[in-house]
Amino acid sequence: MPHDPYQALYLHIPFCVKRCSYCDFVTSAVPSDSPEIDSYIEDLCMQIRHKSKEGELADIKTVYIGGGTPTHIGLSRLSLLMYTLALSMHLDSWVECTMEANPESLTENIVRDVFALGVNRLSLGVQSFDDEVLRLLGRPHTATKAIEALRIAQERFENISIDLMCGIPGQSTATFRESIETAIDLGVQHISVYPLTIEDHTPFAKMVLRGQMPDVDDDMEAEHMELAAKLLQAAGYERYEVASYAKPGYQCKHSIAYWTGVPYLGLGKSAATMTQNCDRRMRVKDGVVTDDLTPAQMRAEDLMLSMRMSAGVSEEHIAYSQELLPNIIPCFNNLQKKGLVILEEGRYKPTELGWLCGNELYGDIFDLAP
Repeated sequence: MPHDPYQALYLHIPFCVKRCSYCDFVTSAVPSDSPEIDSYIEDLCMQIRHKSKEGELADIKTVYIGGGTPTHIGLSRLSLLMYTLALSMHLDSWVECTMEANPESLTENIVRDVFALGVNRLSLGVQSFDDEVLRLLGRPHTATKAIEALRIAQERFENISIDLMCGIPGQSTATFRESIETAIDLGVQHISVYPLTIEDHTPFAKMVLRGQMPDVDDDMEAEHMELAAKLLQAAGYERYEVASYAKPGYQCKHSIAYWTGVPYLGLGKSAATMTQNCDRRMRVKDGVVTDDLTPAQMRAEDLMLSMRMSAGVSEEHIAYSQELLPNIIPCFNNLQKKGLVILEEGRYKPTELGWLCGNELYGDIFDLAP
């Protein structure tokens, strides 16, 4: 269908050195010298070139290379991918280009070369700076290796993000605090904090069913998330999204694109594409339509996603949305009464309780659409 220009591009690399115990992403553990990786990268480069010829990459403002573990595939394949990307779109310095990396496979040569080829932001999958927690998660690196990788990355990159997990069975509040404080001391600009979710068909899910591991404790996760907010905000990080904190000027533009209704193109296995115009919004994954929204549903979804952001939505936006969502004002009044949102300086913003009870907050808003 005729659609608004794509402004964000996601490239999926579905390979890892090993699958972590909590992971339900579309990835596979294969040796780094596997011909399967070569075939995949060659095909991904062909997809990039094809989309470029169709004019679909002309308005791209953010690129995100995720996985899996992009650094697992090695420098030569990453260089080929980045070179293809540079030939296919305007990969200028103002385009935010993020690459995910894991500590066990990030090398000085990879850092140097991908930086030279246009990557200007690294997202390092640390998860914890405690070796016992890393062992439980099934991570293939140690805390020492994570710190070493971060130091290597800082030789070229200023814009570095790390991921940390909380609410892990066996992870104490003191241990989680130490990981947050270590991240602050290391001087990273962006920190994402994710509570553990035990997904079906993962090793963790099987361990819980067998009684080998307790299920996640919602109260502990809430405690850890509140602690993270307190420590990070005191250290000068701004919480701009439910799980993300950044020093001023270092918010992730690609993530913001997802939460603000920006059309995005996904290339690679299981990568989602969101295509829209004024009449319709569709999400497609591996050729299958997973969402097909009407204008009213689009408006409700935009409001719902905006409540993941600390900025929330303006009263003007709410009033504008009444035409398609006639019950929107009573809904937001009710959300205020529940303590899930607050009206502040002309904007409805999520409260801490709203973020902790996100399913209720987001569900009430999306249910506004007929």
